[in-house]
Amino acid sequence: MLKRVAIGLFMCIAVAIGPAGVSQAQMEPGSATASRPVTAVIELFTSQGCSSCPPADALLKDIAASHKDVMALSLPVDIWDYIGWKDTLASPKNSERQRAYSRLLGSGPVYTPQVVINGVAQAIGSDSREIDAAMEKAKGALGSKHVPVRLWPHRNSVIIEMGDAPANIEVKESTIWLAVVQKSVDVQIQRGENEGSTLTYHNVVRELTPVGVWTGKAATIQLLRSAFMRPDIEDIIVLIQEADYGPIIGAAWLGL
Repeated sequence: MLKRVAIGLFMCIAVAIGPAGVSQAQMEPGSATASRPVTAVIELFTSQGCSSCPPADALLKDIAASHKDVMALSLPVDIWDYIGWKDTLASPKNSERQRAYSRLLGSGPVYTPQVVINGVAQAIGSDSREIDAAMEKAKGALGSKHVPVRLWPHRNSVIIEMGDAPANIEVKESTIWLAVVQKSVDVQIQRGENEGSTLTYHNVVRELTPVGVWTGKAATIQLLRSAFMRPDIEDIIVLIQEADYGPIIGAAWLGL
């Protein structure tokens, strides 16, 4: 219910939403600004209060640098704030997202560092072999069900274009998520398990908001940039995710 309310509020500041078919000028993104293709989405749930997390944060940077077709994201959580250091980047929404994944994937109590891949597989965030195995397991979510997504700026707005569902695939109502991302953030940790360290976080999701519902038909959303932009934002992403926190079946990444 809360997510539906959030979608409604966000749509109040949308320029347009509906089936594909906006003007030709809007439908032809320039090659320099169009979003890049994505074959896998890795979400790292990390915390500044977790001494096991810095190796995972560094590994995420390596994955992002070596796999240009992988969307590697940091989602700082607040689950360890009570033990001495309040995470300066954490969001309760990220913690809620991690708990939802834990219930759906049957992975037990939430922990850090944890990665979730394509919404269907999980692994210890500092274990590269386990992550590779989970990525292999998750290929199907962005394979047979893959929904084409394009994302590009147009004047004072951003346009999201989603294609039709693949033929002979069962269509499930899916959430369209919009995230704003800061590429790199340095944080000096003054208390807790990482006291005295300066840690760097990569591709940090600063806000993740539902902006619509995809029902299997091609559609276009046009959003005002003023609705979600902030000074520290460098990238925006779109995820198409079955139900609320199910398999991720489409994704696009746009550098600003």
